[in-house]
Amino acid sequence: MAKQARQKLKLLYLQKLLLEQTDEQNWVTMESILTYLEQHGIKAERKSIYDDMQTLQSYGMDIRQHRGKNGGYYIGSRTFETAELKLLVDAIQSSRFITHRKSRELIRKLESLTSRRQAAALQRQVYVAGRSKTLNESSYSNIDTLHQAISEEKQIVFRYFEWKLDLDSHQHIVKSYRRGGGSYQISPWALIWDDENYYLVGFDAAAQLVKHYRVDKMESIEIAELPREGAEAFEGFDLAAYTKKFFGMFHGDEQRVRLRCENRFVGVMHDRFGDDVSFFPCDEGHFYANINVTVSPQFFGWVFGLGGSVQIDGPQNVVEESQNLLKKFFNRGL
Repeated sequence: MAKQARQKLKLLYLQKLLLEQTDEQNWVTMESILTYLEQHGIKAERKSIYDDMQTLQSYGMDIRQHRGKNGGYYIGSRTFETAELKLLVDAIQSSRFITHRKSRELIRKLESLTSRRQAAALQRQVYVAGRSKTLNESSYSNIDTLHQAISEEKQIVFRYFEWKLDLDSHQHIVKSYRRGGGSYQISPWALIWDDENYYLVGFDAAAQLVKHYRVDKMESIEIAELPREGAEAFEGFDLAAYTKKFFGMFHGDEQRVRLRCENRFVGVMHDRFGDDVSFFPCDEGHFYANINVTVSPQFFGWVFGLGGSVQIDGPQNVVEESQNLLKKFFNRGL
């Protein structure tokens, strides 16, 4: 490459050097800069470097100078501070929705946003008890497809599966497709993030019902050239209320349930059910909480998990259902 052409690359190499090798604790001396450029076939003088630094500063780079005998230049502030990148890495590492492979890819991209030395601090491992990564590698791209379908107000077609145990398989778990591997056709309306999972909320025209599906269990998603349906069902639709009723509680009948709680569980009730919960006094150490909830084994399990500090007080049919579930549990243990 001609000498003049190499000179035109000088600013780009300077920018690369500063971004990759410098930070507030690490800087490059003038001698190091000249040596680096020479290694890339670029001859430069000190005066031209001073001018180049001013040009990069005018461009918007926060280039600072550490003065003294062994002083040099470094990048002061970046788009993301190291602490912010660490937060993003922790979120990626702990998210069960993102596969191990995709986690590594995303973290490598985050590392490119800081210096090499500080990038080493991003090699963190966050351990979250009882949480595993999803096995569906397509989940990441599925989200983009679903957002596109919602934006374009088009229907989607996909296959839906669940994981089943298969001891003859070397992985021990295999996909089992619903509807015998047949397709679902749904009008997508919203994506919800709940309990470390993405859910699609859409309208099933055949059943005339609003339904939801876990995105990491959706496969072969395609956008159909059909207009979205279900506008009437979603007119005034309260997505927050829908989330509270269904997600984490599985399917069941929605009912108004009264809970008898120890006073220290006021925060727990509010965190779980928000402003929709109604509080009433019971006695000196307890209060009543009236909630709208989808009554299901998952709901009962949540109550049982509070160790008797929260008890179902009504209606009677829900009380009896919880008692029968406990009897069934203990009978199986005998």
